[in-house]
Amino acid sequence: MHGTKILEEADRLMTVCNSCRYCEGLCAVFPAMEMRRSFSDGDLNYFANLCHACGACYTDCQFSPPHEFNVNVPKTLAVARAESWAAYAWPRAFAGLFARNGLAISLIAALSVAAFIFGFAALHDRQVLFGIHTGPGAFYKLMPHNAMAALFGAALLYAIVALVMGVRAFWRDIGEPIGMLVDPPSLWQAMKDATQLRYLDGGGVGCVNEDERPSDLRKIHHHLTFYGFVLCFAATCVATLYHYLIAREAPYPWWDLPVVLGTLGGIGLLIGPAGLLAEKWKRDPDLVDEKRMGMDVAFIAMLFLTSLTGMALLLLRDTAAMGPLLALHLGVVFSLFITMPYGKFVHGIYRFVALVRYARERRMMAGGV
Repeated sequence: MHGTKILEEADRLMTVCNSCRYCEGLCAVFPAMEMRRSFSDGDLNYFANLCHACGACYTDCQFSPPHEFNVNVPKTLAVARAESWAAYAWPRAFAGLFARNGLAISLIAALSVAAFIFGFAALHDRQVLFGIHTGPGAFYKLMPHNAMAALFGAALLYAIVALVMGVRAFWRDIGEPIGMLVDPPSLWQAMKDATQLRYLDGGGVGCVNEDERPSDLRKIHHHLTFYGFVLCFAATCVATLYHYLIAREAPYPWWDLPVVLGTLGGIGLLIGPAGLLAEKWKRDPDLVDEKRMGMDVAFIAMLFLTSLTGMALLLLRDTAAMGPLLALHLGVVFSLFITMPYGKFVHGIYRFVALVRYARERRMMAGGV
């Protein structure tokens, strides 16, 4: 017996697939499945987060609907994956709230923080809010640096703690030994697989989207989103070092490293999320968990809005629009931070953990351990 109905269904499908094994070359899920004869809840959640939702096994399967066996691995694992994020979320009560109203809560949080900063500046000095400020320290005319750092540092710290607690629960559930942490070859293999999106290609032909013709568009947009996020994070880190180590205050000239990194990342976070949203809406309904798209859409939308408001701020920072745009941008960033542990962002972390486990299992099998 399993803890949920979807895990019961996943067990049934994995039992059928383990007897057939036609799809073993498509991704990592089926070789991982073949290493077992029975499946615990942790095993099934491991498979669900190892799945990259390429859809190839659905189109290749001789038992997929309308066959009486009704084997639909992508959709079943998509539901199990979303339920696992809720099950491992910390605090647990927040998971259901965000899952039901993800986009609405994200937007309300962003606008609320933007309104707070807007009001903070307006009460302090209306001329500051709508004035033209240039040169180092211009951003902090709107809100003092220490207040800004405290507000967003607290939001980021909360996100990190919630993510660590969630990953810890996932780690325990899949029964992964602590030895995985000191297995550099498995970690390195997982890093290569994750950064290359190795298993988002249906065994090499591409991802199945709205029909049976494979395409690499989802893979391309995932890459743009991921590396755009990394570049923006790097820009923030460099700016932090500038501020605290060499006392250089934002905003920086267009040619300086934080601006270059942030601009390149921002372009990636405009194109990538927009492409992912377009591909998501085009996907065959038989492949996706349509009932739990709230935080999927919310996270992608907040990434897009973070980039959009950031790029607008970069272009208009020397005008009277700087104050309102900065308030809006900071509100979106704050919302992104507090919602990260409850939506699509966690899938990257859980998937990486699953890839490390898979790499370790393969090495142990190859070594006869």
